[in-house]
Amino acid sequence: MFFKRTLLPLLIVAAAMGIAAKRQVMLDKVVAVVGGSSILYSEVTETAQQLTARYREMGFTSDRDPMNEALENLLLQKLLYNQALIDSVDINTGDIVQRVEEAVNAMIEEEGSISALEARHHMQIFNLRELLRRGYEEQAYAMAMQNEVTSKVTVTPGEVERYYKGLSRDSLPTIAEQYVYAQITKFPSSMVEAKQRTRERLLDMRERIITGNTQFAVMARMYSLDGSAIRGGEMEPMPLEGFVQPFAEALAELRTGQVSEVVETEYGFHIIQLIDKKGNLYHCRHILLRPTYAADELIEPMRVLDSIANLIRKDSLSFERAAFEFSDDAFSKMNGGIVSNNDLLERTYHFDAKLTATRFLKEDFGAGKSIEDYNALRRLKVGEISPAFQSQDLVGNTLSKIVKLVEIIPAHTASLEDDYLRIEEMALMTKQEEVFVKWLDKKIESMYVYIDPEFRNGEFANKNWLK
Repeated sequence: MFFKRTLLPLLIVAAAMGIAAKRQVMLDKVVAVVGGSSILYSEVTETAQQLTARYREMGFTSDRDPMNEALENLLLQKLLYNQALIDSVDINTGDIVQRVEEAVNAMIEEEGSISALEARHHMQIFNLRELLRRGYEEQAYAMAMQNEVTSKVTVTPGEVERYYKGLSRDSLPTIAEQYVYAQITKFPSSMVEAKQRTRERLLDMRERIITGNTQFAVMARMYSLDGSAIRGGEMEPMPLEGFVQPFAEALAELRTGQVSEVVETEYGFHIIQLIDKKGNLYHCRHILLRPTYAADELIEPMRVLDSIANLIRKDSLSFERAAFEFSDDAFSKMNGGIVSNNDLLERTYHFDAKLTATRFLKEDFGAGKSIEDYNALRRLKVGEISPAFQSQDLVGNTLSKIVKLVEIIPAHTASLEDDYLRIEEMALMTKQEEVFVKWLDKKIESMYVYIDPEFRNGEFANKNWLK
């Protein structure tokens, strides 16, 4: 949670992953081999079922045979996985441990007990964990490998224009309904006190750890709000540049086994313990806490915001002025409260953008923007202001806000003048796919691929699999 944010490039070809742990005892056979990895008939069957279910949820029907489509997805995943091992691509194994535990806990809850889960899958729980770990690890390597291939691809304005002009009139993309909105946000006025309470909790934990009354890993598992809690707060070894600055500065000062003072970052408050250092790689664990509030502390900013909203509705105060004077959001308050679509700017690699993107599709909410914003906006008419509601910022801090629906842009055919960033994103995806397909063709040619004769007559999107 406290790492620097990095882009996760769009995966051009989805790598379906069948979870081996769900297989029942059955007759099975190898139907394909890629590099050093085998694909079992049961994997293909299960992946086909998952694809069919996913398409059904999307209201989409594929014209391909599910088994052949599933096999091609698995062929792709195995190739990417094997190439990632050859190229020594790095992955975050800590995330895999967390995913495994979440999946196992969900399965235990579904079955009612560990013994019931073991009986259903005809294996002990540690075998189940290992099968899940292998599956998630393979998928992580495959995604990281594809990221290696596509992440350096960019498009120039000239390429975007040529892409747009090369589309036929019938294939011009339609941009769905979009929202432009403004916000005023407020953190609880007791934030200073809440931060101090958080610091004191961490100082108490630190004291108990350094006096030997408890272990750092035990406290992390019990209290840390970071995903690493399940591993006792332990993080993957990485250089200092991989951490946000205050965290990195504190970590650099530690000796092996030493526990830091309380460190504040944009993600909350931490204490850090250095496990060891090899070269420029720092291996550490940490505990992350964020300020917490009593019910009345959370109600107070909502009352303030509702009062501000009433003044605006009575024309006693403009929304723009209110945002400048009262909003706690340093970015939107300087722009009359107008919210920027930073996720779109990041996806198109406009990190230092002078461009502004203020239009939001429905799907833009919830992926970097709170779904609560959309739920409030969809109840408003243009020009109306919502009642105050509670939400969270991008790093999980509790806040309250009011939003104003500034404009609804109806669904329309995309144009370079009005929808440049959306078209740029489409052009980028197309170029990434072209680059990836060329790379894939070369790798299929150089890597060992065997497909059982029973499946060789199927339809493959990439004909090179049948070499």
